[in-house]
Amino acid sequence: MAEINWLAVLLGALAFFLVGAIWYGVLFSQAWQKAAGMSDEKIQSGNMALIFALTFLAELVISLTLWHGIARSGASDRAVMMMAVGFGATIMVPAIGINYLYLRKTLAHFLIDAGHFIVGMTAMGGVFLLFR
Repeated sequence: MAEINWLAVLLGALAFFLVGAIWYGVLFSQAWQKAAGMSDEKIQSGNMALIFALTFLAELVISLTLWHGIARSGASDRAVMMMAVGFGATIMVPAIGINYLYLRKTLAHFLIDAGHFIVGMTAMGGVFLLFR
């Protein structure tokens, strides 16, 4: 498993992206919009194609990084999921937490975004298990 499996990396990023679409589009769209202080006009003013493309690119980098770490470690299936969830919960969530403290974001905003990172990373780990 020492090689990069580009299909796994691509599908891992896609899983994360789909979690985001469901998370922010169906489950928490109104709550997130309120917590983020985003009006309908502000949301519609963005270049959504560019935002989605850059989001997917960032998730691709995350997926590649996680795959590389798993491949280099020879992790068991259990360890793959521990690494995926752990990466989200102990690296990504504290990182946004620091930023949100200085940006004076609300706890609700933080919890919605933190949940997305943890669930998204869990989905990515699940996809990786399919390619072991």
